[in-house]
Amino acid sequence: MKKVLIAGAAGAMGQKAVALVNGMDDVELTAVLAPHMADDQRAKFQLGPDVKIYHSLNEIPEGAADIWVDFTIPAVVYDNVKFAIDNDFAPVVGTTGLTDDQEDELIKTSAARHQGGLIAPNFGMSAVLLMKFAKEAAQYFPDVEIIEMHHADKKDAPSGTALSTAKLIDQVRPAHESSPDEVSTLDNVRGGDYHGIKIHSVRLPGYVAHEQVLFGGAGEALTIRQDSFDRQSFMSGVKVALEKVLDLDELVVGLENVL
Repeated sequence: MKKVLIAGAAGAMGQKAVALVNGMDDVELTAVLAPHMADDQRAKFQLGPDVKIYHSLNEIPEGAADIWVDFTIPAVVYDNVKFAIDNDFAPVVGTTGLTDDQEDELIKTSAARHQGGLIAPNFGMSAVLLMKFAKEAAQYFPDVEIIEMHHADKKDAPSGTALSTAKLIDQVRPAHESSPDEVSTLDNVRGGDYHGIKIHSVRLPGYVAHEQVLFGGAGEALTIRQDSFDRQSFMSGVKVALEKVLDLDELVVGLENVL
């Protein structure tokens, strides 16, 4: 049995991950990291009597788990993943907010320790396919913008999925700037800019996670869109990660790299 620790088990995604692990035959939930969870809340959060509840990193002992699942917040994700790698936990990271430099450092550390792990900007299959199709389309449509729409409580902007989409597009897109002579009469009205690719973030109640990539060409347009209406949709990707992460020997970025 593979032992699993879930960081952020009290959050919306963490609770879905707890339910997933509890329903799998070959993994066992042995611990959670939840700073504000009390022992008498076990039933509320679907935790068995043998599951250890830790409130900080320095409480977690060696061997507490084989796999570290992280659904926390951007402010702590780097420290969490570094701790996991340094202590021989294989991280499965769904928390966004890591910078490029932080990702690079974590990848180098994991490779030096031969410690496998996965950072997934999105565990939804529709989002993974959107990124794949957008990268392919960008070879033919250099004029592109991204709109991502999420629930009002999302802590970071742009979303990790949107930023990853832009990075994949940038790998194949010719050097290009759409509308170079534009004049903006309102600051930031054109959204964020990643190497000339505009990214727009929407935060509203009622949304879960949605993204569309808009390509424009002479006399035509192409829109690729994905919608996640329920967080349960991400669990199929988390299940794949749990099944495959221990076969990796370094940290990889993107669920598509383990499918």
